[in-house]
Amino acid sequence: MDAFSRLPEAINELVSEFSSAPVVGDLNAGLTQYSFWLLVSTLLLAVIVFAFVRKQALVPKGVFVNGVEYLVEYVENDVAKGVVGTDWRRHFPFLATIFFFILINNFVGLVPGMKPGTGAIGCTAALALVTFIYFVYFGCKKHGVIGYIKSLAPAGVMFPMNVFVWVIEVFSLLLRPITLAIRLFCNMFAGHIVMGSFSIMAALFAQPLLEHVSAMNALGALPSVAWLAILLIIYAVELIVAFVQAYVFTVLAAVYIQIAEAEGH
Repeated sequence: MDAFSRLPEAINELVSEFSSAPVVGDLNAGLTQYSFWLLVSTLLLAVIVFAFVRKQALVPKGVFVNGVEYLVEYVENDVAKGVVGTDWRRHFPFLATIFFFILINNFVGLVPGMKPGTGAIGCTAALALVTFIYFVYFGCKKHGVIGYIKSLAPAGVMFPMNVFVWVIEVFSLLLRPITLAIRLFCNMFAGHIVMGSFSIMAALFAQPLLEHVSAMNALGALPSVAWLAILLIIYAVELIVAFVQAYVFTVLAAVYIQIAEAEGH
């Protein structure tokens, strides 16, 4: 019971550790822990890309090359070709960059002691804003600025209903970057809070046994085994979530690109 009484304070400390604490400088002009790991993830992604390009051959060899090539082909076939359609080649570099950038950041954040760049709303908001600008730009390029604005209302809808539908579509358009940013941020942040909570519970129940070995303390530490088992399961789920969130963000970006360039929508 003593462990449960100390749990709220420990959870509060855990949540505070996930705030954007400055590593260098301050919050006005400095480098936060999320920015730091974002830079580390970006550097790691660059190393992976250069290593992949150097080792790539006509017949892929090795787990690393085959693994990266599988992911590249997955984005190409399942997202670019499957969603964007005939103009997929033009958008494939952007979609692949978004996918791998988010994926590497998510996986780096699963390493104990590290933080995911995607665990900060500033990062996910920037990704969403870039995606928003990208698909709006290509929508305007395809239809013209006025044509794209008009295309937000479906063809064939009579006045004044078309004005009402247009307003709804504009509102929906502006919501897209917000939902993209919040979905990715909340999934990554919440997953780490949950894992941290079970880690704390396991540590709190095991602490008396570590300080003094006795039969009573050993009995009291038994729940730690359950917490650790659940933690491992959650960690395995988070590995899947890290991939799924990168995939979902990229697929939604592809859908928005396809909608922006579609004729008669």
